[in-house]
Amino acid sequence: MIFLELLFILLIGYYFIYLILWLILDCNVELWYNTYFGLPISSMRGQVVWVTGASSGIGRALALTLAKYGVRLVISARRENLLELLKKDCLEQANGLLSEDDILVMQMDVLNISQHEAFFDRVIKYFGRLDVLVNNAGRSQRASWEEIKVQVDRDLFELDVFSVVNLSRIAVRYFLQLRNVRGHIVTTSSIAGLCPVPFSATYCAAKSAINAYLNALRLEKSGIDVSIFCPGPIATDFLQEAFTAVPEEMYGKSTNGQKRMSAERCATLFATTIANKLELSWCGLFPVNFLTHATRYPGLAKIIFKLMGKSTMNKIREGKL
Repeated sequence: MIFLELLFILLIGYYFIYLILWLILDCNVELWYNTYFGLPISSMRGQVVWVTGASSGIGRALALTLAKYGVRLVISARRENLLELLKKDCLEQANGLLSEDDILVMQMDVLNISQHEAFFDRVIKYFGRLDVLVNNAGRSQRASWEEIKVQVDRDLFELDVFSVVNLSRIAVRYFLQLRNVRGHIVTTSSIAGLCPVPFSATYCAAKSAINAYLNALRLEKSGIDVSIFCPGPIATDFLQEAFTAVPEEMYGKSTNGQKRMSAERCATLFATTIANKLELSWCGLFPVNFLTHATRYPGLAKIIFKLMGKSTMNKIREGKL
């Protein structure tokens, strides 16, 4: 009887501590633990990491963070001038750990799927290897559910899902040819792929879809590491080019003055996720982390989301609460 009482007390204490961590941390518990007790980012020194969508936002911040620890980089995006500026900044961050030849700049539109093989071959020819592919290119969305044109659904899925899947499949085929080497596929997903948010229906669906694709990959190919990183609201210009309800239209609004995690903090957590090959991690300022944890318990999530309503959820997502 005493044993059962002690066990009950321990369980209550365990969940109480977890609840406190949900409230005070800016990331999931596993990621937080690994920032202190896991492999340091410096353990990746000398590896070749390809970051798509690297010219701005989280991709740029991640490249700078990795460069600081001597990680060799492939940085790709549509805007070559911004990539060249990023390369210069990465070399400064590296402080002698990297040379000019350790960073490959590639002007690339991930929507041009027919050219993915050629770009991948260029990376292998240049470095002779690839250790980690980080699928970071993508766009968000702001629109009412019933007003979204189906072409927007198609366009967003082409960018946030199908381009990622296609490039990842090329990388997986390459990794499977290697002996005694574990390839690593990483994707920037979103809290919206774990915790649905209002006025981003297509984006939520796309991120949920890419999560499912990669979870299936992890099950099928045990010799390949798969990491899904889900950031919440981050202080970048991400919303400037966000989809709306109408094709070819951009949201065009700034995130200045909003309550958002800094891109630098996000990049550090992202790099830690990669270094420790975590399967799923997320980050965001309170109450984002708490709400994401709550989604792991559907009954609890249903109650919380019903009490909050779409207005409060939207304020949290827009950094206004």
